[in-house]
Amino acid sequence: MRGGGTRLVWLLVLALACWSLALGGAEEEEDGEVVVDREEEEEVLSDELKEEDDVLVLHQNNFARALKEHQLLLVEFYAPWCGHCQRLAPAFAQAATMLRNESIPVRLAKVDATAQVALAKEFNITSYPTLKLFQHGNRTHPLAYTGRMDTEGIVRWTQRRAGPSATLLQDTDTTAAFISSQDLVVVGFFKDLESKVAQVFYEVAGEMVDMPFGVVEAAELFKEYGLSADTVCLFKKFDERRTDFPVDPVQGLLVAELTQLLRVHSLKLVMEFTPETSNQIFSAKIPHHMLLFLNKSSLAQQELQDGFQAAASTFRGEVLFVVVDVSGHGAEVLSFFGMTPADTPTLRLVRMENNRKYRMDQDSFTARDIQTFIRAVLDGKVKPHLLSAEPPEDWDRRPVKVLVGKTFEQVAFDETKNVFVKFYAPWCSHCQAMAAAWEELGERYRDHEDIIIAEMDSTANELENITISGFPTLHYFPAGPGRKVVEYKSARDVETFSKFLENGGILPEEPPVVTKTPENSTGSEELSLLGTPETREEL
Repeated sequence: MRGGGTRLVWLLVLALACWSLALGGAEEEEDGEVVVDREEEEEVLSDELKEEDDVLVLHQNNFARALKEHQLLLVEFYAPWCGHCQRLAPAFAQAATMLRNESIPVRLAKVDATAQVALAKEFNITSYPTLKLFQHGNRTHPLAYTGRMDTEGIVRWTQRRAGPSATLLQDTDTTAAFISSQDLVVVGFFKDLESKVAQVFYEVAGEMVDMPFGVVEAAELFKEYGLSADTVCLFKKFDERRTDFPVDPVQGLLVAELTQLLRVHSLKLVMEFTPETSNQIFSAKIPHHMLLFLNKSSLAQQELQDGFQAAASTFRGEVLFVVVDVSGHGAEVLSFFGMTPADTPTLRLVRMENNRKYRMDQDSFTARDIQTFIRAVLDGKVKPHLLSAEPPEDWDRRPVKVLVGKTFEQVAFDETKNVFVKFYAPWCSHCQAMAAAWEELGERYRDHEDIIIAEMDSTANELENITISGFPTLHYFPAGPGRKVVEYKSARDVETFSKFLENGGILPEEPPVVTKTPENSTGSEELSLLGTPETREEL
């Protein structure tokens, strides 16, 4: 849900992407010769470690020294022109200061990847900012940073890497106090803390930094909590209060499986969509979301939550149940579903992999009816509910034809036409940047009988068999049978578009296009399943 607006739209995160690599340097030409500033050359050749705001400034010649002197080194690879890097800089510096003040043995450093090209290549830097943790001088296998891109997230993540990722609990009083300390607490009960399954638990604890992890080995504590074998327990102050995950004696523990189990079961059975919960909702990686849209200012509508709550436990891990209050924060997602507050109360199920939405038509909100509807959708017995605007009266009179969901099939798959379609979002800056070129292309081909230049607003129109995952997306539908679709992925200018069309939907072999500015980029703003924006700009 990127793009600088305050409007959170369900599953729509504006993602700035694909700014091209801008190489910089201290060299300039004089009479055909390359002249290097000698002061800069001396600085680059030195292995001295300098810092800015408690952050080490690294380059090719002092990188090895930094690895040698700091057992844990979190390095940010950035680009000076990257907006996300600029926004991260103060948080990164603040985290560096906090870590030093708290004597946590992790040092933060930064590398200008546009100037230090060899380092960027060595560590496969493909987007900005990229953070990697180097441990114990190991240069070949840095650990990718997976925490939040803010001060607290960086500090928490590095703390878990620097010290024990789980607290050792040795007696009943300490264990009880630890369990009651927060709303969510994970405790691993292992008879051998050096075992392989215990090490997997420690690894998961190092990644899931938003909840505390404890570990137990004492036999009396196994007995205190009614356990006889290795078990991971999730303690929570809501819903069922405790969920146990016994360790399979044959398979053991798998990092991905345990992580997902903890993610799923750390959520309430029914979540309310708010600014505070949106990130949890979208990062849970649950394949379906069942949404109850209601107006909480109505007591009668509030009572519908009882049946919704009762239906939820049956589908835990497969369907996430979410209440959307249209009298509050939920009003901001109504347009994504083509709804208004007057449509409440109503139910929708969303298949997250392709944003397909399914509408429950009946007026009943009982647990049984909700469960029956969900099961029918999961079994493929319900067709998706597709949005479509009404076609404008002059849709085919302009050089660029305006398509909607209702008219798309008859135009795009006309076997006598070659149809080039731009799928866009009105708020997308990349779409806005290429709008003039698309209009010029339409004008150029307006008198061609067999070529149609068209566009469709994908925020107001949906298609059953075509999924749009980024804006703008360009698809070419060649004439002839077979319902063929070609995705266009090259430069977005009129001349390249024309070459593509004149060559029958294929670009001739040519060198890669090197773009210099965001306006010329072939980037897109993406649909994302995250409730917060990805803080990356790609090369």
